[in-house]
Amino acid sequence: MTPTPQPLAEDTIAAALVTVPGWVRDGDELVRSFARGDFDGSIAFVNAIAEAANAANHHPDLGISWGDVMVRLTSHDAGGLTERDFALARTISALA
Repeated sequence: MTPTPQPLAEDTIAAALVTVPGWVRDGDELVRSFARGDFDGSIAFVNAIAEAANAANHHPDLGISWGDVMVRLTSHDAGGLTERDFALARTISALA
């Protein structure tokens, strides 16, 4: 069984935010909206995120509208942001 990750310290979070351009911190979440052009683009992007999230065994909250996808990342089991949130944010940004 994988141990529960520990939430990152505030100074570590501040430094890690620099590594995920476009993402903002909202409390204990990393948040970013991605413009995908149309509904098909949004769904294709969500499917790509789902594949990456399953591979990482870390699943974001997603909001889908016609041409935009809102992504929210946090580590619920750790009670805050962890390195896996930032790693998945970088992966999702690369998919965009």
